[in-house]
Amino acid sequence: MPSRKKAAMFASAFLTCACSFVLICVVLATQHWMSSQVRFSGTNSSVTVSLTYGLFSGTCEHGIKTPKKAESTITAIIVILVLGLLSSLLSSGFTCTNAVSNPYQTFLGPTGVYTWNSLCGIFILIAMILFPVNIEEYGLSTELAKGCFSFLQTHIRSDHAYGYSYWIMLLIIFLNIASIIIIYFYDHARYSKKKEQERPIENAPKDVILF
Repeated sequence: MPSRKKAAMFASAFLTCACSFVLICVVLATQHWMSSQVRFSGTNSSVTVSLTYGLFSGTCEHGIKTPKKAESTITAIIVILVLGLLSSLLSSGFTCTNAVSNPYQTFLGPTGVYTWNSLCGIFILIAMILFPVNIEEYGLSTELAKGCFSFLQTHIRSDHAYGYSYWIMLLIIFLNIASIIIIYFYDHARYSKKKEQERPIENAPKDVILF
């Protein structure tokens, strides 16, 4: 059985990993990634279209259909988030295993926790970068607005506001960093204690060591 200190540290890391897993599920399930106000000029007037959309769907008066040229990036973001979800699940499994047992100090130990949490954080960061790049590169909000109203003509301006589904990813990254920090402190303390136990032998008189 692990010591109380180890169990407490890895249990804390498990909670952060579990929260990360749940939040990635929320990010994938909710569609409040972006809210946009897109303004067009018509023949005799101007029109403002309000949009709220995510990776799978969105809302406007006539519904939203993602342009084909932006679909590949959206698909890539979904795949990356699923990979992040799997990494978070594995990290949760590793921290739980270490909290209740003493696995060999191989990849099942802190090294595995560092690896999977780092990968999860990297995947989420890539998704956070790709989404706004997709919006700017393809003028996604403008294209979606035109799909809602076919009579729209000249685009004037667009105002964007990222929704909670997007900003939750920032919290996920912080949770992954927190997991790594918790395990690092445990690993560092264990290493320091091991060195202190070895020090008396290193400093012992030579005639004693000979026996």
